[in-house]
Amino acid sequence: MFLLANLLNAVAYVIDIALTIYTYIIIAGAIISWVNPDPYNPIVSFLRRATEPLLNRVRRLMPAMGGVDLSPLVVLLAILFLQKFVVSSLFDLVHRLKFGFGG
Repeated sequence: MFLLANLLNAVAYVIDIALTIYTYIIIAGAIISWVNPDPYNPIVSFLRRATEPLLNRVRRLMPAMGGVDLSPLVVLLAILFLQKFVVSSLFDLVHRLKFGFGG
């Protein structure tokens, strides 16, 4: 059981770190969108390629807000939910596997 617990612990950490990194990428992309960046800049290009596919899906689901783009906020809230629910649940499962259901 300890092997499964260690595997799930590692998976939970990797998911948590990946979600945290993507949070920073979303924030950087939102900040960069406030200015008129050079679209050929490699950093701007990376941020757009990393964020636009997901943000476009969210924009299609959201009603029109009069020119205000709230899709980064929705994505950040979804990431926060995943971190607090999925990752925390995995860590709790690891704890139960290692120390039993009573611990």
